[in-house]
Amino acid sequence: RQGIGEPSVYHAVVVIFLEFFAWGLLTTPMLTVLHQTFPQHTFLMNGLIHGVKGLLSFLSAPLIGALSDVWGRKSFLLLTVFFTCAPIPLMKISPWWYFAVISMSGVFAVTFSVIFAYVADITQEHERSTAYGLVSATFAASLVTSPAIGAYLSQAYGDTLVVVLASGVALLDIGFILLAVPESLPEEMRPVSWGAPISWEQADPFASLRKVGQDSTVLLICITVFLSYLPEAGQYSSFFLYLRQVIGFSSETVAAFIGVVGILSILAQTVVLGILMRSIGNKNTILLGLGFQILQLAWYGFGSQPWMMWAAGAVAAMSSITFPAISAMVSRNADPDQQGVVQGMITGIRGLCNGLGPALYGFVFYLFHVELNEMAEVETLGKASKPNMANPTDESSIIPGPPFLFGACSVLLSLLVALFIPEHNLALRSGSHKKHSNGAQTHSPQAGGAEGKEPLLEDSSV
Repeated sequence: RQGIGEPSVYHAVVVIFLEFFAWGLLTTPMLTVLHQTFPQHTFLMNGLIHGVKGLLSFLSAPLIGALSDVWGRKSFLLLTVFFTCAPIPLMKISPWWYFAVISMSGVFAVTFSVIFAYVADITQEHERSTAYGLVSATFAASLVTSPAIGAYLSQAYGDTLVVVLASGVALLDIGFILLAVPESLPEEMRPVSWGAPISWEQADPFASLRKVGQDSTVLLICITVFLSYLPEAGQYSSFFLYLRQVIGFSSETVAAFIGVVGILSILAQTVVLGILMRSIGNKNTILLGLGFQILQLAWYGFGSQPWMMWAAGAVAAMSSITFPAISAMVSRNADPDQQGVVQGMITGIRGLCNGLGPALYGFVFYLFHVELNEMAEVETLGKASKPNMANPTDESSIIPGPPFLFGACSVLLSLLVALFIPEHNLALRSGSHKKHSNGAQTHSPQAGGAEGKEPLLEDSSV
């Protein structure tokens, strides 16, 4: 095998850490460049950029998963990391091209899917959840550390150095894949010929969505996921920009906020989640997580002071228990041969939300005239830029964050739907729910189960 040693989970961990560390470094410079490039309708354009990227990722993920079963994981790891990181150096070269390439990079922005398939190749089924947890924890660690480092370097040495450093980390990741990562897919698992045809059913992103209505319990779970993850996906795309330009957080404070909430969410998904699952049960844990999410979004929507954002951030960390609890409910109750299919449906729903959520948030910000007419100059360390609303209407003064309130209403509907999900004896069965012998159908849905355990600040479309 090409690479260093036998394929292992640690190869996957390094690839994920380097990719998201590079993007985390750019948190502060990207907020500045975004507003300088789109001084009018900043939030709307931000939502559209992330929306296009998310939808392209949703459409391309099944095809890339199927092709990786023919050509191996390593080549597609290289492809996804290269195209996902390609926009980074363009931030200083040409901001317009930077945002255009970010949107189009969604076609290949499915590194997590390939990584989970890589892990599935080299682990036994009973080891898989632990391995996925290690990958997710590594992702969280990269986002906890890199924004703060990027903010400090940007303040001390300027944005150019941060972009150069991020580009260097991305190149290091590509080099690591080329030289150190061995192929995980055994030759006997691949089709006889590299020219083996890929069926449309394997590459159809809507295939899993069409199966949702075939079982009432699956339908309830998927509706719950859709209504609760739609606002969360929108929040990921715009919240740091919102903190910086509307609430008045400095770059350093935004970085600290990411770190604190990231650490709290890791604790919530490990220590707190285990205690709740044992004490109040699976379904009640889901309902509690949705309740925390409603409170968090409402607080973000009405909050206008920095301390309110910090308090809501702590609540947001607690709301991160929802998706691991949903994933655990499915894995505990579904038959072994059906579990992957249902997890794949949940992943498909979340992929769709990654496209729709950001666009929805950007549009609602636009409707309520939450825009800025100038970007405050970067001030000295510890000082926050003052918010400067272009059209301070009555609505925006009473409700600083209208999209978050729309999100709270969506999660409230999700909570009402979740009340009807049976906790035991899920009838997850369908004659058409049969996995193909092709490895993409075997591994990729398993990856979906792990994506349900992602940390709070993860943007899997990245």
